[in-house]
Order: sequence, then structure tokens, then C-alpha cells
Amino acid sequence: MKIKASTLRKGFVIQYKNDLYRVTEATHVTPGKGPAMMQVKMKRLSDGTKGEQRFRPDEAVERATVITKEYQYLYADGDNYYFMDLETYEQIHLTTELLDDGVYYLLPETVVQIQFHDGTPIGVELPASVELKVVETEPGMKGATVSSSYKPATMETGLVTQIPPFIESGEVVRIDTRDGKYLDRVK
Repeated sequence: MKIKASTLRKGFVIQYKNDLYRVTEATHVTPGKGPAMMQVKMKRLSDGTKGEQRFRPDEAVERATVITKEYQYLYADGDNYYFMDLETYEQIHLTTELLDDGVYYLLPETVVQIQFHDGTPIGVELPASVELKVVETEPGMKGATVSSSYKPATMETGLVTQIPPFIESGEVVRIDTRDGKYLDRVK
């Protein structure tokens, strides 16, 4: 379906030069001299190559037809991650390459949205936050309270992030999947 370039937003999948691209950033730019334009950062879905493109705001861009289905994460086997369709119970596997940093937020039974274009998986939408167990961190300081200082911690999935000093190994914390940052401690 054709859309105006001025309507492009982060997350859109477009067809450009016979390839599929995911928009990672779209900004309306008005230079001091010359016409306004849309500055679009994109990632090619076939190989992960990142690039930038400028479009006129009224230029027609082909938005790809994307179907989203709900899947449950089951297990990993090497570089393959297995998911089950919650409606048909069919299983599919995705590679580390497609999941990218999403592998750090997957625990068995996590429900995700997998996006398909012409029957081929092209992306995974994770829940906004996940609860992960801290497996390794420096010991907490006595009397530590909520402050601006943070310490590194390794989660059960291998994710390394910054957490407050009062969090100990073995505790469960909530992590934002968009940026990998600590949100709060799970009681």
C-alpha cells in the first residue's frame, strides 16, 4: 500500500529498491534553504545493513503488508530459537540473527509477537518489560538506598545491565526490553 513519506514512523516496514526495510527513525527536517524532507534511518531486513534515505514529504513510499501473530517462546538449541503458534500449536524456529538483542529477554513461555511478510518471519516484538533473575553482581553496600549510583549485573539470560546497589544476586528485577535498563525490583 502506498503512503506519503511524511507519515513514516519508527517500526514501519517499507519496500524500497526491491528490498524490505524497517524504519528505525524518521525525522521531518526543514533546512534553512531548500524544501523540507523526511530523513529516514532504515535497516534492511535481508542482511541487517543500516542506511539513511531522504524522501520528499509528499513522495509515495510502498508500505509492506505485515501480518503479526502471537507465539510463545519454547527453548533454544544453538543459534536456533523455537516458538509455538498459540492458535495452531505449530512450531517455528528463528535465528539469533533475526532476534538480535531480543535473545537476552527470552525466557521459556514468554509470549511475543512475530511479524511475517509473505509467510516469512521478518521481526519479533517483545513485551515492554521482562522479569529476570540477577545471577551475578557485586555485593550490596550496607545502608544503600535508591541513588544515582548503579553497578553492573549479569541476568539469567546473559544480559549485562546497570542496577541499583541495593539489589543482590538471586533477586528478580524488571528490565525494559526497548533499552535494557533496570525498571524496578520484583517483590
